[in-house]
Amino acid sequence: MKMTQLFAGQTARFVATTLLLFSLSAYGCSNPAADAPSGDGHSEHDGHDHDDHAHPSEGPHGGSLIELGAEEYHAELVHDEKAGSVTIYLLDAAAKAATPIEATELTINLKHDGMGEQFKLAASPDAGDPAGKSSKFVSTDAELAEDLDHEGADAQLVVTIAGKQYRGAVAHDHDHDGHDH
Repeated sequence: MKMTQLFAGQTARFVATTLLLFSLSAYGCSNPAADAPSGDGHSEHDGHDHDDHAHPSEGPHGGSLIELGAEEYHAELVHDEKAGSVTIYLLDAAAKAATPIEATELTINLKHDGMGEQFKLAASPDAGDPAGKSSKFVSTDAELAEDLDHEGADAQLVVTIAGKQYRGAVAHDHDHDGHDH
């Protein structure tokens, strides 16, 4: 047996084994759970795992959370159906502490049934907010409260914090208590 034949066989086996191991390791590193949609129907959280979050699933006032930026801030939407009001609380990255800002109003852009509308929520400073700032914004517009309940409504919160505009998808729970669709 010639020396070149021996090395050719060993080299070929080594290359084949290395390629096989590499392809299997690359295949095994795929995370199908992260690639698959969450299946729970809420788009603002699709594509990432809730276990990695440092914030709760609802805000300190019992409302639904809205992510702003890359979770730099959060907003909490509280919909009081009896009072016909919608309140937005601005929160920190952990969705726990109030974040007062200088804005005098926030905007909710809402689409339903092919129609677009814009609603303003006026600043209504909480007791702990410093003078000239607010972490709480309120609308008593019955149309906003009603439109948020529309099946298929697409709403987006628009807020400017420290000169930077943030947008966040408003997800409304259509299956909450005391409410029929």
